[in-house]
Amino acid sequence: MIRAKSKTGAAKPAKGAIAVTLPSFKRERALMKQGVWPVAGCDEVGRGPLAGPVVAAAVVLNPKRIPKGIDDSKHLTAAKREELFEEITATASFAVTYASPARIDRDNILRASLWALARAVHALPEMPRHVFVDGRDRIATECDCEAIIGGDGLVVSIAAASIVAKVTRDRLMCKLAQDCPGYGFENHMGYAVPEHLAALKRLGPTPHHRSFFAPVVAARQRQLGLSDDGVVPTETTVAIEATV
Repeated sequence: MIRAKSKTGAAKPAKGAIAVTLPSFKRERALMKQGVWPVAGCDEVGRGPLAGPVVAAAVVLNPKRIPKGIDDSKHLTAAKREELFEEITATASFAVTYASPARIDRDNILRASLWALARAVHALPEMPRHVFVDGRDRIATECDCEAIIGGDGLVVSIAAASIVAKVTRDRLMCKLAQDCPGYGFENHMGYAVPEHLAALKRLGPTPHHRSFFAPVVAARQRQLGLSDDGVVPTETTVAIEATV
């Protein structure tokens, strides 16, 4: 963000610059004034990838030791996320949980994500009295739960959780890359980028892939010699297709 100095010495946005506001502790502080504490923020990472788990984190920040620069993990560089991860985990209460590809296949991605978020809250050292969750869906917890769309850009506890979840998942995918060479997990973290799609086509799915995501289904069918509709091509069907 570009800032200019006013005549009084206070910083103000330069003409034409876009003012950027970091997530705040305002909602947590308002609850504290009402005697409601602990207050947690929770977020998940990994709904979109074709491989790897969904990772959820819940964080209760120490009001007196909130690391500076916390923001939605998507707005931070990898190096900054790593730096803030170390600061958050050294000063806050936190918990991390996973929804495996098998659970995602069984429950669907939304239910698996909400399950992981609820588990993260219940895994905290002390059960919070209120929890903020990113998104539109509340989670099943024993405490009050408030869903906030875009919460990772508004509530600092949610933003902290997004960082913890993101760094944890990225580290995990780098480890999976060592077990599954050739897929490039360490580069794309399981997302459906061209490098990943090419590897799926070339090598087929791994046990870490989500079985019912369309590109994985297509790769498995190719691996089994099936057509897109699940039929094994015969010489007759191939000949007919060739003449169409």
